[in-house]
Amino acid sequence: MNIWLLLIPVISAFIGWFTNWVAIKMLFHPRQPKKMLGITIQGIFPKRQIQFAQKLGKLVSEELLSFDEIANTISSPENLDKLRPMIESHVDHFLREKLSAEMPMISMFIGDKTITKLKTVFMEELTTLFPSLMKEYAGELKQQLDLEKIVTEKVAGFSSDKLESILMQIMAKEFRFVEILGGVLGFLIGLLQVAITVFTA
Repeated sequence: MNIWLLLIPVISAFIGWFTNWVAIKMLFHPRQPKKMLGITIQGIFPKRQIQFAQKLGKLVSEELLSFDEIANTISSPENLDKLRPMIESHVDHFLREKLSAEMPMISMFIGDKTITKLKTVFMEELTTLFPSLMKEYAGELKQQLDLEKIVTEKVAGFSSDKLESILMQIMAKEFRFVEILGGVLGFLIGLLQVAITVFTA
C-alpha cells in the first residue's frame, strides 16, 4: 500500500477540524465589516447583535419573566401566611406601645381583649385587601419597568469582546465538541477514500 494513502485520513481529519474551527471563529470575527475580494465579511454575532438583543428582550419579557406570574406569586395566600406573624407583631406593638405613647387617653380604654379583636379585624381586612393590592402594585411596576426595552438595550450595548466572552463561557464545551466532530468525520471520510482507492485499484 502506498504510504501516502495512510496520510489521507490524517489530512482529512485536520481539514475537518480546521474548517469547523474557522466556522466557530467566524461567529465572532471579524468584529467590524471587512471587504475581501469585493465581499463584505463580518462575524455573525457582531453583525446580528441588535436583532439578537431584540429577540432576547422579547423572549425574557414574554416567556421567562411574566409580570402576570409575578403578580400571582406575590399575591398568593401562602405569601400572606408567611408575612402574617410579622404583621401581627407590628400591629400588636402599635396598639400596645405606640398608641399608648401618642394617645394615652385612648389607650386607657383598650385592653387585651380589645387589642386581640382589633388585630383579628385588621388581619381579616388585610387578607381581603392583600391580593388586590399586590396585583395593582405589579401592574404599576409593569408600566414603570419595560423589561423588553431594558434587556434589549443592555445586550445591544455589550462590546463584541464581552458578547463573545459570555457566549464562550456558556457554549465552550459545545464549540469544542463541534471542532472534534469535524476532525472525526474528516478522518472517517479519509478512511473511506483510502478504502475506495485500494479496492478500485
